[in-house]
Formats: sequence, C-alpha cells, structure tokens
Amino acid sequence: MNTLKNNVQLSGNVGKAPEIITLSTGRKLAKFSLATRETYTNHKGEKVTDTQWHNIVAWGKMAEMVEQQVLKGREIELEGKLNSRSYEDKNGIKKYVTEVVCRELILPEK
Repeated sequence: MNTLKNNVQLSGNVGKAPEIITLSTGRKLAKFSLATRETYTNHKGEKVTDTQWHNIVAWGKMAEMVEQQVLKGREIELEGKLNSRSYEDKNGIKKYVTEVVCRELILPEK
C-alpha cells in the first residue's frame, strides 16, 4: 500500500472563466470550476445524468497556461491532487474547502 498516492484525473467542461490572481511575489494563481458528467440507467430503466462540480486551482506556470488557453465551456482534462483546507470567514465561521490542485492540463482539440 505504500505506492498509493493522492492523485485525481478529471475530464469535463469549465464552468466559468478562470479567476486569475497575481500575488505580490508576481506568482499567479488560477481558480475555476470544472463540471464532470456521468450517465447511467437507474433501477426504473431511466437514463440519468449526474453532474459533479469540482473546484480547481493552478499555480505558477500552470496558472499562466490556464489564463491564456482555458475559457468558459472548454473541455479539458487534468491531473492533480486533492487538497483540503479550512479558514474563518468575516463572521468568524469556520469554512472547509476541498479543491483539486492542477499539476497537468490537456486541452483536447475540438
């Protein structure tokens, strides 16, 4: 079991235009959502489509690639790792976030 790693592979469509943030160091951060869909037949024989939304972040050179090439609605494939974190909002309420940190991005030809 020592070979298991935190690894995620997703293929889907970008939900909205990526938000690009340039930090004081000059390093870039890209944030966007990705929709993945799974279609199956339920116990009644009806076709059902299940859409899941994923929060994606990309840093540095990967964020620059996202800024230049990733648009709302575009189909993409990515590989990354799951990252969970928490923070307190302006009202002092603890919030939890799970996101995929993008390490590799593929932009299939249409």
